[in-house]
Amino acid sequence: MTAKDKFHDAVRLALEKEEWVITADPLKFQYGGVKFRIDLSADRLLAAERQDEKIAIEIKSFLNDSPLTDFHAALGQFQNYRSALRKTDPERTLYLAVPLGAYGSFFQFQFVQEAIEEHQLLLIVYDSDREVIVQWTK
Repeated sequence: MTAKDKFHDAVRLALEKEEWVITADPLKFQYGGVKFRIDLSADRLLAAERQDEKIAIEIKSFLNDSPLTDFHAALGQFQNYRSALRKTDPERTLYLAVPLGAYGSFFQFQFVQEAIEEHQLLLIVYDSDREVIVQWTK
């Protein structure tokens, strides 16, 4: 069993504050002979549309000495998870949850911004101290 990210519980609570219902912690599934494990899945009823919005969230802390190394790992993981989800649960949108500090510094570099755009990363920016979502990017 893999360990939860340091900020796992803070992100989960932040999502619940925004009225998301956690449907799996973690979301486990198999595709093509490979076992996958994404940190969280959540659903929320969109009242105006009377349909569910479904997401999966991979949580990262970016606490290591090299944020670039963390980014490489997170990007690869995100791409693999997104590919597998498209086959197994195409209605579920994958997000990468990143802490506010990393988003305000490392994620503002031109290279990172271009990589986010090129790879169509969807981000949830969270404040682990206040246990809130600060921003959703699309």
